[in-house]
This record gives sequence, C-alpha cells and structure tokens, in this order.
Amino acid sequence: MPRAIHVGTPVSGGFLHLVKLIGNFCKLRIGVTIAFTALVGVAITPGSQLSTLQVAVLGLAVLISSACAGGFNQYVERDLDARMERTRSRPFVTGEFKASPLWVVGLTVMLAVSVAAVGWATNALSALFVFLGAFFYAVVYTVWLKRRTWLNIVIGGLAGSFAVLAGATAVDPQITAVPLIFVVVLFLWTPSHFWSLAIVLHKDYEAAGVPMLPVVVGDRRAAEVILANSVLMVAISVLPVFYGMGWLYLAGALAGGLYFLYKNLQLVANPTPKVAKASFIASLVQLTSMLLAGVLDAQLLV
Repeated sequence: MPRAIHVGTPVSGGFLHLVKLIGNFCKLRIGVTIAFTALVGVAITPGSQLSTLQVAVLGLAVLISSACAGGFNQYVERDLDARMERTRSRPFVTGEFKASPLWVVGLTVMLAVSVAAVGWATNALSALFVFLGAFFYAVVYTVWLKRRTWLNIVIGGLAGSFAVLAGATAVDPQITAVPLIFVVVLFLWTPSHFWSLAIVLHKDYEAAGVPMLPVVVGDRRAAEVILANSVLMVAISVLPVFYGMGWLYLAGALAGGLYFLYKNLQLVANPTPKVAKASFIASLVQLTSMLLAGVLDAQLLV
C-alpha cells in the first residue's frame, strides 16, 4: 500500500511511531474488543471443542477483518476527520498516508484472506459472519448511514454482534439461545455506548455535519433515550440464566449492568460532557463484566 511520510514526522521516530500509526489507522482497540467478543462466542457455546489453531485463526482473522473495516472507514471519512478535533491526528488527515484507491484494493484483499482463513479453519457460516461484521461497519455504517441518519449506529451496531455469531457458529453451526441473546445484548449496547460518547463530542459531530442522536434531538433527550435503551439491554442480559448460565454469569451481568444504569441516571439528571464520559466508561465496564462472567461461568461451572 502507498505510504507517504508527513514532512513534520521524523523518520527516526522508528518502530514506536509506526506501531502508533498502524494502531490509529486500524482502530486497534476496537478490533481487539471485537476479536475478544468472537472468542467469547466460542467459550459460551456448547459443542465440540475447537483446537488451539482454530481459535487462533478465528481470533486473528476477526482482528484483521476489523482492522480492514477500520482502515476503510478512515479512508472514506478523511474529509469528516479533518473537521473533528478528535480525529485530526489520523494519518490520512495528517498526510502520513496518501489517499489512493490502492488502499481499498489492499484492505479488500486482506479482508478476503481473513474470511477465507476462517472458512478453512472452521466452517463457511462462521466465515460469513466474519465478513458481515466488516461489511456492516465499512459499508452499511460508514458509506450508507453515517452521514444520512441518526439510526447510523443502531443499524451499524450489528457489526459487533456478528463477532459473537462468528465464534458461536465456529463451534456449532446451529445457533443456540445463549449466543443469540448475547447478539441482542451487543446490538442494544452499541447505541448506549456510542451515544454517550456522542454527547461528549457533540460539538465535533455538529461541526462535521454528522447526524448523531445528540446533535439531532439534543443532549438531554439523547440521555433519556440512552437510559431507556440500557434498561432493555440490561434486562435482556439476564436471560442467559434461563438457558443454562449460572450464578457467576448473573453476578457479572447484574453488577456491570446496574453500574451502567446508575451512570445513565446521572446522565439524564445532568447531561454534560463530563457525566457523559463517565457513562461511556461505564458502558465498557458493563460489557467487560458481562463477557468475562460469561466465559468464566461457561468454562468453570460445568
């Protein structure tokens, strides 16, 4: 892929600078979270145990496919990124990467390889869900919805949900109740998570002309929608207990969920960027608590 070093960037910055640049370009933190979610799908699904190689291929392929979607997102949104304070350091904006259609070709090839690897290591259905996760983020969210409607992150949020299905169907192509409930929880989690951040970045999104919910309806109304959505999400997160999950999962799901709802209530009472950031962080606590509890419950309480 073409790469242009920005004039103000010393080549001697070396390895650490390159790692930071690639991590920024690939949205690596999001990719790691999505890859972990796929592995959670493996852990919570009853069935034949995957080999270490299969698990490694699946996790790495999901990480790569997510990185491809993240890189494509930055390529397409470089004009928006230049208008937002949070994203002005991204490499297409700074000039460290030169925009060229070759990026799209390279990222597509990488995605195809990662999807094919999952098909080889596990099965075609799991590979399909890996592809759909990247497709929904790169095309459905980034190209079709983000600039057009406040529903962008609602529908685009399916990108994260597909990772659970990729992991679950790698174990058992017949999708069972618990992974399906996790899919619904992640689908509902994404708007509450992202809209909290959108309140923090309200001015950025407004300046860029992106119709995130707080920009469309205001921060207070958005906070109320976040709370209502989170109540539904937390309620559904308890349902796996009725399908075989035990007390350990219940404790983790409730602890994280109630903490997130508490922060949502504070946000409704005081919809400021500071409180919204606390709600955003609480959403990460909730997701981590639920996923880890699910893995530990499924693997230890057998």
